[in-house]
Amino acid sequence: MRKINIFWNWFQDNNQTIKNFLNETSKSQKQISHSIKHRLCFYCKELDYIIIFPKKPTQKTELIITANGNPEYFAQVIELIKHAPALKHWKFTAFIQPTENINEIIDGLDEPYVFQEITIKTSEIKFLPLTYDEKTKKLDLRIYLKNYNIHCDTKTWNQAIYIIMQDLLGEKALYQNINFVQLAQMPNNNNELIELYDLQLYIDIDEVNSN
Repeated sequence: MRKINIFWNWFQDNNQTIKNFLNETSKSQKQISHSIKHRLCFYCKELDYIIIFPKKPTQKTELIITANGNPEYFAQVIELIKHAPALKHWKFTAFIQPTENINEIIDGLDEPYVFQEITIKTSEIKFLPLTYDEKTKKLDLRIYLKNYNIHCDTKTWNQAIYIIMQDLLGEKALYQNINFVQLAQMPNNNNELIELYDLQLYIDIDEVNSN
């Protein structure tokens, strides 16, 4: 509890500076980012954070605490957010949550992700289920990507797909429902493949059928 109090006491004292992050110099931004990470690591080295700045003046700035999908540290995330202070211009969230922009993805209007040499949109990705483990209640998937064969850096692709799926399903749901992901080149005839934005719907239907 002491480490939790130390983090939140520091955050309260510096919340206006953090909130004004985008208006700071590049040097100051690096110092602010380092300070947040340093304080968070003092509480738990395995946690990370994301700050979402509002598009409108009336909206709150959001601090998301994440365990990067590692279930061993879910409890630490929950405990930290449980003791978050009530600050007028801040929203505190445990775990990366599912996207609210699903309609934009369906319409192909979603913003692309850029990972080193890879640029890809969620709306361009499809999948097929491979197996479903009755014991763990988790799916193995094959993810189909455009130009996968052109980009041979599998590690970067794996990281990119993990982040995209985490944004789509949410951090906890991704861990709870997905076991293994295999990547493949999108075939020319892909009418039988399922759109990635329908993954949560597929999971929900699968759970109903298995009960």
